[in-house]
Amino acid sequence: MPSSTAFAKAALAQGDAVVATSRSAQSITERLGTHDALLAVALDVTDEAQAHHAVGAALERFGRIDVLVNNAGYGLLGAVEEASAEEVRSLYDTNVFGLLNVTRAVLPSLRARRAGHVINISSLGGVRSSAGFGAYCSTKFAVEGLTEALHAELAPLGIQATVVEPGYFRTEFLDTASLAVSPRVIDDYAASAGAVREAARRINLNQPGDPVRLAQAVMQLASSPTPPLRLPLGTDTLQAIADKHAFVEGETAQWRTLAASTDFPMTAAG
Repeated sequence: MPSSTAFAKAALAQGDAVVATSRSAQSITERLGTHDALLAVALDVTDEAQAHHAVGAALERFGRIDVLVNNAGYGLLGAVEEASAEEVRSLYDTNVFGLLNVTRAVLPSLRARRAGHVINISSLGGVRSSAGFGAYCSTKFAVEGLTEALHAELAPLGIQATVVEPGYFRTEFLDTASLAVSPRVIDDYAASAGAVREAARRINLNQPGDPVRLAQAVMQLASSPTPPLRLPLGTDTLQAIADKHAFVEGETAQWRTLAASTDFPMTAAG
């Protein structure tokens, strides 16, 4: 997950007003300092009332919201069977329902102005799922689907919607602060999800992506007059997209006859 701090710093550096949210407003000030153009607001995205309060505070301070960046979220590492129902519900509460809470709170002000841009941060895991990250990737698949629908619903109103798909960037995402690890370990998954658990330890803080450049790319996206529906960031995401498309095309070709056989038979015109 990209760092929200990097996004805020990049926006402040180019002269934008920023409303930065976190569970603790003090933690924002500690990371970003104090600026006339910065409003730090405490927000637990799983609390819809807090989302509306944060939006109200933003509008009172700055008068309008131009860009919403939904970046709250965390990962869950473990095989699908290893993850408990409680772990998965908590993951969805933040990564999906939290995003919806904030988005619903912001959209009325964007619709009133017939302008704005909703940017939802997904992941390489929103492009293709993988062993060990199935539950997490499923939340990012949800973000992809929601953003695609928002794009269709908001475009006629003059509002943009984009889903950003970062690959592995050198942030703290694989640290314990941003990644929950299912305590249950099933030996049968040692070669799949188990191997990913070990790989995550090796990859942490050695990821290929530069978070500063990622933040700059998102700033460029936010200022674009014609933003895309999807923006993959990182060569690893680009490769994952190419591999996924090739796999889908090959499998579809192999099973095309059976897939097409389920339509009602065509009847000749009288």
